[in-house]
Amino acid sequence: MMSGKYTTIDNQQVSGSVPAVPDQGHVTVKFTDSNLQTFPPSEAQGKITGGSRPPRDADGMCLSKADTFSRPVSGSDEPQQSGWFRAFTVAAYKPYFDVDSADVLERIKDSLFPFRGTFNEKTASSPDLYGPFWICTTLIFVAASIGTFVTYIAHKLKKVEWNYDINLVTWSAGLFYGYVTIVPLCLYVILKYFSAPSGLVQLFCLYGYSLFVFIPALCMSVVPLEIFRWVIAGVAGFMSATFVALNLRAHIKSAGERWFLIVAGIFLLQLALAVVLKLYLFTVSV
Repeated sequence: MMSGKYTTIDNQQVSGSVPAVPDQGHVTVKFTDSNLQTFPPSEAQGKITGGSRPPRDADGMCLSKADTFSRPVSGSDEPQQSGWFRAFTVAAYKPYFDVDSADVLERIKDSLFPFRGTFNEKTASSPDLYGPFWICTTLIFVAASIGTFVTYIAHKLKKVEWNYDINLVTWSAGLFYGYVTIVPLCLYVILKYFSAPSGLVQLFCLYGYSLFVFIPALCMSVVPLEIFRWVIAGVAGFMSATFVALNLRAHIKSAGERWFLIVAGIFLLQLALAVVLKLYLFTVSV
C-alpha cells in the first residue's frame, strides 16, 4: 500500500519476517530469598601482601614497630621486685634522678637564701638525688683542685719543694659523701623515735643542697689572708646551718618540747662541718 513517498506493510505474513508477539499484559516477576552467607575478607597471603599489614592489638588498633617492642608479650610478664629487694634495683632510684636542670637551678637558688625556709614545701612532692649527688661530686673536685693550687702557690712563693697530696681527694670524698649520707640517716632515726618521721629521700635532698654554698666559699679561699678565710668559712657555715634548721623547724615542732634541742643540734653540727673544712681545706701550711 502506497501513501505518498512511504510504503506501509499490512499485518500479514512476509517472507523472512518475525511474527509479532501479542501483548499479554503486565507480567510480575517474583524473586525468592537466597541463602547466601557473607564471609569476612580473608587475610591476604604471600610475601608481599601478607607482610604489608601492620600488626594489631587486642582492640583492633594498628601498632607500630615501636609499640610492639615496648609492650610486654602476653604470657611473659617481667618479674617485678617488691619489698626490700626493690631497694637494690635501678628502677627504685630512677624517679629521684628524673629532674630538669631548671628545677635543680631553682633549688640551688633557694639554698642561697636560707631565711625563706620554704625549700621543704617546694620539694615535698618531688625530692631529687640528682642535685645532691653532683653538688657533692663538684665539692670533692673543687676542694682537691683549690687546695692543691693554693698549697702549690704558697710553696713556690717561699721557694720550697712541693709534692702533690693524693690524700686530699680521698679525704674530701669521704667527708662530703659520708656527711650527706650518715647525718640524714641518723636524723631520720631520731625523728622517727620522737614520732615526727620525715622522708629519708627528703632529708638527703635537703642536706645535699645545703652544701652548695661551700663551693663558692672554697673558690674564694685562694685569697692568701687567714682572717678572710675564717670569715668565708664562717659565713658559709652559718648560711648552710640556717638553711637546714629553718626548713626542718616547722616539721620538728611536732616532736614535742624537745624540738628546740634537735634544731639546735642540727644547726651546730652544720657549723662544725664548716670548722672542719676551714681547718683542713682553707688552711695552707708550708
